[in-house]
Amino acid sequence: MLTIDLIPCLSDNYAYLLRDDQGAVGVVDPSEPGPVQAVLERLGLKLTHIFNTHHHFDHTGGNLDLKAAHGATVIGPRADAHRIPGIDIGVGEGDRVGFGALEAEIYEIPAHTSGHIAFHFLADKAVFTGDTLFAMGCGRLFEGTPADMFAAMIKLAALPGDTRVYCGHEYTESNGRFALTVEPDNTDLMTRMADVRRMRAAGLPTIPSTIALERATNPFMRARDAAELGERRAAKDAFR
Repeated sequence: MLTIDLIPCLSDNYAYLLRDDQGAVGVVDPSEPGPVQAVLERLGLKLTHIFNTHHHFDHTGGNLDLKAAHGATVIGPRADAHRIPGIDIGVGEGDRVGFGALEAEIYEIPAHTSGHIAFHFLADKAVFTGDTLFAMGCGRLFEGTPADMFAAMIKLAALPGDTRVYCGHEYTESNGRFALTVEPDNTDLMTRMADVRRMRAAGLPTIPSTIALERATNPFMRARDAAELGERRAAKDAFR
């Protein structure tokens, strides 16, 4: 059984504390050490694993301090090993990573960065998508193309609908406002946005999402082809 706790970091990042029943303790994308260390101390836990989806500093900034404090094993994309601080194990498409009694399958989902990966805990219905798939959005194309992102959306959309999606940032309300300009008559989207606005007004996180919700409301997952996705991404880049 995978226990997942959300840890807010920086201004809008999320790291995720993972625990299994056999004592494994991990963190996904620790952008800074302080908030993660505070949670570990409060719960009396020692970190055993650090999982990185990609190399950006707001996802790896806590690696070295946390590794030094706990001796944790750093796991990240093999293709970006030279850009992952403290990496011990590089992984790629189809690899499986043990975490206590649990296992995550690796998907390569480049576009935001060239080496971006996702960690999918199939038995626990959870996928950690970093900055490729957001709730109602996708990441900027810093190192990839619309075709790369379209392929990533297809790959993630194929997961079971009840898979929980844990992404890297609290961008949901802004993403939803843009999504409504793309599909103003999407009733699923309107319903979801009403829920999102209530949650944010109450100071609550909107994460996790689910694959089913993204299929129904995410304009990038719903794009018909790479060209349409690229047009939508360019429009989102200019959206305010």
